[in-house]
Parts: sequence; structure tokens; C-alpha cells
Amino acid sequence: MCQKHSVPSVDGNVSQLLSIICPIDDAGVYTAAISDFAGCHVFDATDKVIMYLKERGSWLETSTYTHSYPHCWRTDTPLIYRAMPSWYIEVTKLKERMMQLNKGVNWIPDNVRDGQFGKWLEGIRDWSISRNRFWGAPVPVWKSDDPKYPRIDVYGSIKKVLPDVRALEEDFGPIDDLHRPYIDDLVRPNPDDPSGKSMMRRVPDVLDCWFESGSMPFAQVHYPFENKELFEENFPADFITEYIAQTRGWFYTLFVLSTGIFDQHPFESCICHGVILDIQGQKLSKRLNNYLDPMEVFERFGADSLRFMLLSSSVSTGGDLLLDQDGQVIRDVLKNVVKPIWNSYSFFTVYANADKIRARVLDSLDGLNNIMDKYILHECMHLVQSVLSAMESIEGHDPYDIKLACTAIVQFSDKLNNWYIRRCRERFWATEKTQDKFDAYNTLYTVLYYFSRVIAPFLPFISEAIWLGLDFQQEESVHLSDFPAPNALQVQEEHVKNAENMQLVMDICSHALSLRNIHNLRIRQPLSSMKIHVYNCAALSSLPTEYKNVILSELNIKELVMCDNVQDVAFFDLKLNFPLLGKRIPEKIKEIIPLVKAGVWEMLPSGELSLGSAKNEQYIFRADEFSMSLKVRNEYSCPIISSGQTVGIVTIDPELTKDLLLEGIARDIVRYIQQGRKQCDLDMLSLAKVCVYTCDTETYEAILKWEDFIKKQTLLSTLEYSLRDSITDAKMEGYTKVTDEKDLSIFLQG
Repeated sequence: MCQKHSVPSVDGNVSQLLSIICPIDDAGVYTAAISDFAGCHVFDATDKVIMYLKERGSWLETSTYTHSYPHCWRTDTPLIYRAMPSWYIEVTKLKERMMQLNKGVNWIPDNVRDGQFGKWLEGIRDWSISRNRFWGAPVPVWKSDDPKYPRIDVYGSIKKVLPDVRALEEDFGPIDDLHRPYIDDLVRPNPDDPSGKSMMRRVPDVLDCWFESGSMPFAQVHYPFENKELFEENFPADFITEYIAQTRGWFYTLFVLSTGIFDQHPFESCICHGVILDIQGQKLSKRLNNYLDPMEVFERFGADSLRFMLLSSSVSTGGDLLLDQDGQVIRDVLKNVVKPIWNSYSFFTVYANADKIRARVLDSLDGLNNIMDKYILHECMHLVQSVLSAMESIEGHDPYDIKLACTAIVQFSDKLNNWYIRRCRERFWATEKTQDKFDAYNTLYTVLYYFSRVIAPFLPFISEAIWLGLDFQQEESVHLSDFPAPNALQVQEEHVKNAENMQLVMDICSHALSLRNIHNLRIRQPLSSMKIHVYNCAALSSLPTEYKNVILSELNIKELVMCDNVQDVAFFDLKLNFPLLGKRIPEKIKEIIPLVKAGVWEMLPSGELSLGSAKNEQYIFRADEFSMSLKVRNEYSCPIISSGQTVGIVTIDPELTKDLLLEGIARDIVRYIQQGRKQCDLDMLSLAKVCVYTCDTETYEAILKWEDFIKKQTLLSTLEYSLRDSITDAKMEGYTKVTDEKDLSIFLQG
């Protein structure tokens, strides 16, 4: 059995050419067609139906069980199936062509093509385009009210514009309003009735709103009555995006009408995004009140943070995202993406205004001497290319890979803030206006010029603020400017090599910093020396001195020693892929194992491995049949991995002399002052005085020796300090205490 008027019931009647009788009126009450229950509401009839069946001996069993039941998604009112007359589009005739056209659409994610949308097309049914409502676009069909004189008129326009389109004003005169109830007043005699008594009246239905949505591409420009050239130039659309469930809604109706009318797919690329859920995995809704107030989100985190979070998350590729009431994922974007970008802009404006320097946009890398400038400008152009490659359609890659583009933006922001600006601060802080200082300003200004244009589609508000704040004297808005050309700065091969060397330096520093952390050797504590044992890496062997100086400065090391013999600090660990070798040479496995243990092998120029010696049988192994790794012999050593390859071993000297310890203390004091400046909300130019009290002789000695260094790093003109017997109750009127160390008190005055 199946429910009356359910899909199986109606389909069964249609397939058997049986008439469909609807015994329920508009109020959900049984009509006289069901005489035993006439006048009874369907939900009140359950017990009466059971009693009726029992009285006739037709009842088998009564039981209660839990099951799903359809409810109105707005009001939670239970629903019933009810057969209604309707107007249909015979979509099944378009099925094969729609499936063909679907193959030409770039879906994101691409599994939608053969998945959600492709499967939906495989099971499509004829489309009921009419609805029994008052509001909506009226179905433009007039029908004779006398079945003895049947006639149907379908109208396609108000005025006679196209020769093959029937016009309303030809039959009814001037039209003032196409909506109900006015259009329902348009009545005329049936031309096919010789008696003149029957009338042509509009059918009461309105169009399914999805029919209107599917008509959007041509209806919005009033095609074909107007703007024919405009429409044909812009159809199909390059891009469309909506919730992934629209594979059964808007995307589908666009496809139906586009295929039926134009024999084309309606769009070239489609991003099917996912949906935000609450922390329990439920959809956000007003009824459940389980969502963050959007205005509160904008106030707390900014619209850019929300936008970038959505673009860079699984939502942009059709996945779902859990969002807690605190909006932690949005907060993370504000902290890790938006604020760093703003900080780079703020850094520039603070010092450029203080120095009264008007920077300019560079048109090439020529004339720059500092490797940091060349590096960040190369990386800026690389960012442009990366975002273009992610968003454009190129060979082997579909367009609109938004997550990849967002990743490139975040990575560049990290390089800009945590590498370039951090490493070049002293160039901006220099008291004399040297060419090197101008180069630093021009470089950062140029980077912000291009960076603001790249991030404009992803972070529209902060990019606009940067654009207007730096007064680039180009377009009045960043959103009116063109996306940058990928080689606008004329990057040459030498600049690519410079960037490769810098990446190698960054990889070395990353591994060495990890080594320091393992042994609790804080970065502010200078070390005497570090050795790099090079392994099969020509770029590292020939690394120019200026890059080595970056390593020394970044790692706070006094001396860097380059060595060739990597086996002094490491040994090679060879592992064979025995599952593969067991298939190729199973009879040789027992002979091979002792040779591996004895280390009787060598690497061939081809990348293959030769195992054995002149006295033994030699075996040649392909790259997939073995793996090789360097194992260090010393706890203060670790491998350097760059571009996926082991390029050497780094070894640090942990021994600390008194001079090194004193310098480390001085650097700690610099950190305390900078943290205090941030704590007191003071910028780099607002700090007037700093007083340091200590009861530790070693700390006092460090300040005495490194006073000039401390003042330079903190941009102080004077530094007051003294050695005391006790600092327990140390206070200073008008100053703020910013340390809680037992032997050190630092006071700031803004």
C-alpha cells in the first residue's frame, strides 16, 4: 500500500491511464467523494478510518512506530499529499541534451558534474511550472470557460514586437498591470464560439518562482524584445555561485530553460558552496536561534574576516562548516590574516609620516641592491601569478580554486610581515636618509600597491582602506583598478635565483630555530657558532656571503662555518622496499640483506642505487625500490630539508660565554620594553622615557655594556638605569611598570 496522492500512487495511476480523483478540499477536509468521512479533517479521521475498517473485518493490526513525516519548513505544520491540476514542461524530452551540455560546465567541486547534478539529471521528471497561489507571475494562458468550445491562448508579450509571439494588447487593449487581480479582469469572448456566450479567462495559476529564477539570464535584459546584442554577448554567463543544494533548484531550472530555448548551457563555471552549521551540526535558522548576529560579527571581527573565512574554508568547495557562538574561526582569520595585512600598512604609514618620506611605485627591480628588496618584490609578482593561476582556466587546472588563492595570500602576508618587514626594520629606523632607506620605503610602498589590488576581491574593505590611505594616485578606488599583470616588475632570472637562495636561507633558519627550541636556547640568546655540512646541494655550497649574513642575524649566531663532509655529523640510513623487491627478485632477498647492513652501496648519477661490490654480485635498484635518509650523530644537529630534499646538516654550538650571556640579557630587556610599549598601547614613536632598576649585578653589567644597542632597538634617545639593593617596592610617579621579574623593574612613560 502507499499513501493516496503520494508519488508512487500518482505515477501508478498515470502509467495505468487511470483518472486521479482528489477527495480533499482546500481546507484539508474530505469531500462527498468519500461519503463516509465527508466533512471530516484528514488529521481527525485516523481513528474513524480504523473503526470503519474493523467494522468491516478489513483491519489487520494496530501498532505504533516512529517515522519521519513531512512538515512545513517555516511553521512546522504537518503536510499531506494532495493531487492538483498543473501546467508542465516536458523536461524528459530535454534530458539527453541536458546531460551532454552538463559535460561542458566547470563545476566546483568537480564531482558535482557527475555527482549531485549529473545524478539529478539522470532522474529528471517533467516539471510542474504552475502554483496555486495569489502572489507570483501569472501563467499567461487564457482558456475557454465552456468545454463545448475548447480553446487555449498563450501570450508571450504585451505589445506585438515579434511576429511569432502572441501579444496581449492585440486581444485585450492597453495593459496597465500584469499582476493579479488586475490581469484576471482581462476577459474576452471566445472566437471559436459562434454563440458568443463563452469567454476566454486566464487560468488561476501563477508560475513556480523557480521558473522566474531560471529565466533570469534573458528576463533581466528583456530579451528578445530589447538588448539582443547585449544578451548574446554575455550568454552563457562566465560564472555563477550558490548553495550546492541548488543543483535541484536554480542551477537546474537555469539548465532546463537554457537548453530548451537556446540549446546551450547557461553558465561556464559554477561554484557550489556549502553551508554554515552550528556546533551541533544543525543548519542556522531564525527558528532555532542558533546563529551569530551578522551585524555583531561585522562589529566584532569585520566583514572582511567573515568573507575571507568563508572563501578559505571548505564552504567554498561545497563542504559544511561548524561555527560556534563565539565565532572562533572568524576570530582566527582576523588575528592571522586581516590584522597582519593591516600591520604591514600601518608600519609603513607610521615611519613614512615620521620621516616625511613620499615613496614611489617602482616599475622594475633594477637599481635595487638589497637582497631583501629583490626577494619580496619577486614574491609579490609570484603572488600575482599564483592567484591568477588559481582563479583562471589554464591547461591542467580548472578556474576558481578560491582556497588555493587564499592560501597564496596568507603565505605572502607571512613572508611580508614575519620575514621582510621584521628583517628590515632597522633600515626604516635609520636616522640618516640613505639610498638604502629610500629603497626600503619604495619597496614596501610598491608591495602594498600590488598587494592591495590582489586581495581586493577577497578582502574588499581593507584593500580599499590601504589603497585610499596610501594615495596611489591611480583609480579613485582599488575596485576600479585592473588586476596586476604577473610580471609588471620585469622579474629576471637573477631575481628568481635570488628568491630560491632566500627560500633556502629560510629553510635553514626554520630547522635551526627548531633545534634551539628543543634545547631551550631562546632566540634572544646569542650563540657562538653554527656549522652547515652541505649534502648534494650546489646552491648551498655556493651561497653568497650576503645570504649567510641573513642566517647569522636571523639565528643570532656569531659565526657560520660551511663544511663539505656530511658524514662527520651524520650517517646514511638505507631502507629497501621489500614488498616491491619481493615481487621482482624474491630469490635474491637473502643475499641483499647482509649487503645493506654492511653498507656496501653507492648512489648512481641516474638516481638509482647500486648495491654490492666487485667481489659480490651487484644489484641496481630503481628510485621507488629504496629510500635514503640522513641520521644525525649529535643531539645538537638536525637535517636541513629544502624543497622536499635533504640538503645538509646544521649543528649549533650550545656553549655560552659570559659575553654571550650578557648580550642575551640585553636582548631580553629590549623585549620587555617592546612588550611594555604594546601593553601601554604606545607606538614606536610615542615612547618618551624608560627607567630600569635591577638588583642583579649581571643584569646591570649587561645594560652598561649594551646600552647603545638597547636604545637603537627601542628607538630611545635616553635610557635611565641603576643597580639597587632591592626593587621590591620600586615605584615611579607618572610611569607605568611593565615587568614582574624579581630582580628587574622596567618603567615606561609615554
